[in-house]
Amino acid sequence: MTSIYLSSDNPRWTPKTEADLQAAITGGLFEESHYLDLKKAPNSKGDNKELARDLSSFAVDGGTLIIGVQENKESRTFELAPQPLNGLPEKIEQVARTIPDPPLTILTEEISTAADDGTGYLVVHIPASPVAPHMVDNRYFGRGDKTKYQMGDAEVVALHARRRNAEADALTLLRKEMEEDPLRGVGAQSHLFLVAQPTAGRRDMCLPITGAQDWTMRLHSLIRRVQENQRLRAALEGKGFSPDLSHAHQGHRRARGIALSSSSLRSDRTHVADGGWRDEDVIEVQLFEDGGLRLFMTRLSDGLKSHASEVEEEQVLFDAGVVILTRHMLELTRLISDDVGYHGNWAVAIGASRLRGRRRYSGQSHWPSNYRYSADTYEESTGTTLAELRDAPGTVTRRLLGPLLRSLDSEELFTKALTDEE
Repeated sequence: MTSIYLSSDNPRWTPKTEADLQAAITGGLFEESHYLDLKKAPNSKGDNKELARDLSSFAVDGGTLIIGVQENKESRTFELAPQPLNGLPEKIEQVARTIPDPPLTILTEEISTAADDGTGYLVVHIPASPVAPHMVDNRYFGRGDKTKYQMGDAEVVALHARRRNAEADALTLLRKEMEEDPLRGVGAQSHLFLVAQPTAGRRDMCLPITGAQDWTMRLHSLIRRVQENQRLRAALEGKGFSPDLSHAHQGHRRARGIALSSSSLRSDRTHVADGGWRDEDVIEVQLFEDGGLRLFMTRLSDGLKSHASEVEEEQVLFDAGVVILTRHMLELTRLISDDVGYHGNWAVAIGASRLRGRRRYSGQSHWPSNYRYSADTYEESTGTTLAELRDAPGTVTRRLLGPLLRSLDSEELFTKALTDEE
């Protein structure tokens, strides 16, 4: 279960039972704050709007709403007020997705009563949103010490600037990766880069993985879980691509982290061509102690014989490869978050090089699209939350890849991978 911030003395409280909630009341641990609110379940349209305002206010910095614990106004204490759980999580999620603008992604956890009579409590976690602030009825809401408030224009502008700064930092990291391309002067293929960086992680957040004796096994296991995810397979409609993450099989210790790569990339990130077939095809996944995750892949394009000439080759772009690897890396980011207990936000950036004049590959017919890409590089960034990585990875993928796919006239070919419908 996700922990709840109650105070500096109780920063990671994790209730699992009704008794845990009662103990918190008895011990005087509950107090409505910047990060916590306690309410009954909504029963009307007006209640739904009020709930949407509460959720939106928490989305600025993150927080928790516990439904089924209410305040006794006379005694100024809290008491248990269990609510019917049937359909309650779905109702709260529907409010979060349909009333705030833009929609919110939340996490919910049920706690049943000891009587197990179908009633209980719902813990609603609202992660700090990468697109905060959110509007309800054309007004933005933030959270004060104990209650929500309507935000002024200056605060809204400042929040938008803060978000842009986080995305700009991710782009800076991306450009560094692109500048340090180990195969920069090798071959003619287009290259793909992805950076995912936690925005509020500890400097040693991933040390349980990177510092473990069995780190190669652990990283391989995470990648295997990505590839075995049935929901992800369905979203990609069974499409594959080579090289994929499993081709990164050789382990390396790196400065402040670890890596898995294909065999032609050494531990110092120099490329060694042994004259083998597909020597230029390289894939690498790096994980750093601070939680930073990197992807490098050199087969974003490949040479195909032109129909006009049996001798000349044309480099065509594998847009499907970009979509597949982006979805895989977002899922890997989510799994790493869960593994190390990080529930904060991520900044993600994606880039590609050697694009100018190239068209997308159009399948087994070998007839490329008519649209040639007009810039040499592509860069895009976005912020995301753990909840969004779990429930709306297609939406995140569209934010990252939409401009590229539209330029290649292929966005509609990947509708399922770019949305989150079950």
